[in-house]
Amino acid sequence: MKMPGSLFLTGPMGAGKSTIGRQLARRLKLPFHDSDQEIEQRTGVDIALIFELEGEAGFRKREKAVIDELTQLPNIILATGGGAILDPENRQHLTSRGTVIYLHASVAQQLRRTGRDRNRPLLQTANPRATLEQLMAIREPLYREAANIIIDTDGMRVTDVVRQIISQFKNT
Repeated sequence: MKMPGSLFLTGPMGAGKSTIGRQLARRLKLPFHDSDQEIEQRTGVDIALIFELEGEAGFRKREKAVIDELTQLPNIILATGGGAILDPENRQHLTSRGTVIYLHASVAQQLRRTGRDRNRPLLQTANPRATLEQLMAIREPLYREAANIIIDTDGMRVTDVVRQIISQFKNT
């Protein structure tokens, strides 16, 4: 099986990008990176505090720099933040430097997976479902446009998603 360089996982919060990315990296024996974790390590604070202190614009500026840097690394698995796809430069870096895998998750699935997570600043609202629906309306076309591969993660186990991703490259 020939892997096409780096694999970049995109999709909404709760799609499983980090969990699937870690397992995929283990199976393929490649380094794993998570853009949100990288930002937290560099700043020494969590994403929620960055949002609180700098707003979404400040966070996105940090995210853009990290994605530019990480996508230049050879043969990695990268899990991006759900909103990384919003920036045209991020999309360009992702699509030109590796294979983009869109991990789709329905709003219902996202709610099940993120419902109790207090570290998701965009969901700290009276109506998380409405927020997720609004985010998907804006981001879904961008995820699809950038994707080389689309995988629906609803109801799937991590191992099954990883197997499905790897199967995409068996005959290449």
